[in-house]
Amino acid sequence: MASSSDVHVRICGQEIVKYDLEIKALIQDIRECCGPQAVLMELNSTVKEKFNQLRLRIQDMEQMAKEQDRETDKQAILSETEGHRKQMFSNQTAWRKANLACKLAIDNLEKDELLQGGDTVRQRKATKESLVQTSSDITESLMSISRMMSQQVQQSEETIGTLATSSRTVQETNEEFKAMTGTIHLGRKLILKYNRRELTDKLLIFLALALFLATVLYILKKRLFPFI
Repeated sequence: MASSSDVHVRICGQEIVKYDLEIKALIQDIRECCGPQAVLMELNSTVKEKFNQLRLRIQDMEQMAKEQDRETDKQAILSETEGHRKQMFSNQTAWRKANLACKLAIDNLEKDELLQGGDTVRQRKATKESLVQTSSDITESLMSISRMMSQQVQQSEETIGTLATSSRTVQETNEEFKAMTGTIHLGRKLILKYNRRELTDKLLIFLALALFLATVLYILKKRLFPFI
């Protein structure tokens, strides 16, 4: 059975993967964005928020690694954390490149609009509609991934609850065992004390009987053989 610490590490890793997928999808949206600037700014704002959430979860995993008792577990989690951090840096680089490509595309479109007039406006409208559809498809995919991750998190929480219940049961059993052990020790002491007392009683009875017999013999001796 996995420990509570292992469950928390697994949940943290699942959330990091979820944020990584969401960031990659947003970066792809930025690459395909042809404007206007307000759309690009909104996408960048969302990406920043996701990066902040991702950074916090990576820090949480790093802290969990430092709290491990076994060195092998600590190094394994630290290695996983470093891999997630490198992936985050790679996403940041891709994000910057996507922004440059998007801004260049917006600039080119604006130039084309000035040169071609109305035809460019219609082409841009069609492009925007295509981008909206693509964005909608990506959003649906992200929502599906999010639902799947939520189910996994819920299953992990149920596992933690089961572990907590099992821990309480083991603790209660241990307390009952300790109480039973104390009772057994007390009974043993009483039995030993009773045995010692029984031996003492037997010895006293024997001595009393011997004294009684000696007295009887003495009396008989005096009456039957008074001259001795």
